[in-house]
Amino acid sequence: MKWLFNIFKQKEKQTTDPMKKFLIVGLGNIGAEYVQTRHNIGFKILNFYAQKQNVEFQTAKLGNMALCKIKGRSVFLLKPNTYMNLSGKAIKYWLEKENIPKENLLVITDDLNLSFGTIRIKTKGTDGGHNGLKNTQLLLNSSEYPRFRFGISDEFKKGQQVNYVLGEWSEEEKNKLTERLEISTEIINSFALSGLNETMNVFNGK
Repeated sequence: MKWLFNIFKQKEKQTTDPMKKFLIVGLGNIGAEYVQTRHNIGFKILNFYAQKQNVEFQTAKLGNMALCKIKGRSVFLLKPNTYMNLSGKAIKYWLEKENIPKENLLVITDDLNLSFGTIRIKTKGTDGGHNGLKNTQLLLNSSEYPRFRFGISDEFKKGQQVNYVLGEWSEEEKNKLTERLEISTEIINSFALSGLNETMNVFNGK
């Protein structure tokens, strides 16, 4: 693990201003059985973004990490390996370790209350019953941190919520995902380069 930290430090040695450092966290569950599930959209977005940036994830403490350099900004990508319910542990650790301000944190998560592919970026909010956000709020002792909610809709029968969330995308959803993933990469870039307010103005409802 030391070599990974050394690489991170070498890449960001010219970035000493904490305001130029960002932590983008995709929420999900580790394990092959979860890769294509709706609940893992956070992981999926970060994987897509990392591929676009031509960077690879490496195993680090409490998760898999990658680092992108964008116009003088250091953008850390984190996929916690703590499972969804303990996501906040990894988020808190990396915020503190890299001295990244909370306003430069963006947490990407699925949202049952939004129709498929709908994007909602917010400065703060409740956990909405999402266990990953609930744990993050608990460990950060705050609900005031940026989050990027990706709609997965609520097309399930009563009592089937868990099966739906942990189920795989339908063929129709799969066909539409690439376009949504492209927009998601634009959101990450906009957040790092233009700030949260501009990103919300441009992408909310897009």
